[in-house]
This record gives sequence, C-alpha cells and structure tokens, in this order.
Amino acid sequence: MAGQRFEEQGLAGERWPGDGPPVVLLHAGVADRRAWASVAPRLDRAALAYDRRGFGETPPATGAFSHLDDLLAVLDAQVDGPAWLVGNSMGGALALDVALSAPERVAGLVLIAPAVSGEPDFPEELDPGTARLDALLGAAEDVEEVARLEAWLWLDGPLAAEGRVGGATRELALDMNRRILAQAGDEDAGGSGVDAWSRLEEVAVPTTVAWGELDIPELVRRCGVIGARVPGARTVALSGVAHLPALERPDEVAALIQASTSGR
Repeated sequence: MAGQRFEEQGLAGERWPGDGPPVVLLHAGVADRRAWASVAPRLDRAALAYDRRGFGETPPATGAFSHLDDLLAVLDAQVDGPAWLVGNSMGGALALDVALSAPERVAGLVLIAPAVSGEPDFPEELDPGTARLDALLGAAEDVEEVARLEAWLWLDGPLAAEGRVGGATRELALDMNRRILAQAGDEDAGGSGVDAWSRLEEVAVPTTVAWGELDIPELVRRCGVIGARVPGARTVALSGVAHLPALERPDEVAALIQASTSGR
C-alpha cells in the first residue's frame, strides 16, 4: 500500500496511517525511502520515510546542510511527541546522532546494521569475500558496474554467490543505487559532527541492534560491539539476509520493529 506523499524542506517523503508513537524509517546509503515500501504497510502504527538529500526524489543540496537538522525539521512538521527511529546502515548512524543530540525527540531506536558517526576505519585485512569485491569496485569504470558489484556486496552479501537475491527485489536495489551513483555526490556531506562511537554508552532510550548474518563479517562483529556498549540494548541476528533485510524480508523486519517498539 502506497503512503501519502509529503514534502518538507525540499525532502520528498511518504507517510502511512496508524496509532501510537510514529516510526520514522531511515534508509541506507545505497537506497532511498522505497527500501521501506513493503515494511511500512505491515506496521500497526503510523510510519513515515523520506529521501535524504541526493537520494531518490530529493535533489542534492546546493549548499551546506546537515542530515541531523533535516531529520529534526521532519520531526517538527510530521510528528507530535517523541518518535521511534528505525535506521538501516547510514540511516542508523543518523538515528544515533539524533538520540545523542536531541534525546527528548526519540522514543527508542531500532538499528539495522548501523553505521556509527566517528567509528574507526575498517582494518586493512578484510575477509576474502569482501576484499575481492572491494578490489573489483576499485577497478570499476562505470556506474552500471559499480551498481552491479554493490548489489552483490550489500544485497547478496560478500560471502554469497552473486544473484542470491533476484527478481523485483534486485531490480529495486539496482535502481535506487543507480540514482545515487548518477548524482556522484559526496557521501560525507551533511555530517552532524557527533562522535557517536565514543558516546554509545550515553544512549538512554530503548534500543534494538539487528544485523544480517550474511553481511560483511566486520560489520557483523561491530554490531555485536554496538549492542554490548549501548545500555540495555537488545540484539538480534537475522539469518539468511545481508545488509538490506527490509528489501529481502519485509515481513520479518516489520515483525522486528513491532516487537521492539511495543516492548515485546
């Protein structure tokens, strides 16, 4: 079921009706709000998602901006009271930044394979599957090849066969990322300046940290570290999926969100 479209501060968004504290769905850096299109209608509470600047239907910024300020503006316009923030990858980093900068705006967090502002670089020695794809991406010369390899890395998982996930799900993943790559934007633009990695113990809202077991092994390890450092965090390993479980298993991700936001 498609949601009702909205626009706020030039950000293209969509919301779905429901009861209770709303859920704000924050997409990964290789996706846009469409990554949540099959999850949101499965929730029994209000939900909204929007395209960050340079993603989906939201054009790139023409000047200085902050993703954190953009999200706070969306919350001001679309939400009454604290909201649950559900973030995948870069969306998880944004959710953590808000929880640390404006905790009164956040009812709780559901972090799915989250990035974290200020986190350390990957080690030089990667697992063989990720190292192979990293080398291929470094040699890729056009958008189509990068999109293909990144679908393998993030959707299939670096240790899985290319094309493990196919059909409409793969086509959507490719289309979302092609749009991002065509913009050739700076993926570091819009940073909040929050060093969340050094402040994870300060997170003071209910938090679930989840990850796909087929994700990059270093990311799986880091998710365990994040779950251990955030006070009282619940941790969930999702079998048979990689970095973008909302695309592959929307029913399972919706159930995770339902359970997390209702305290079950």
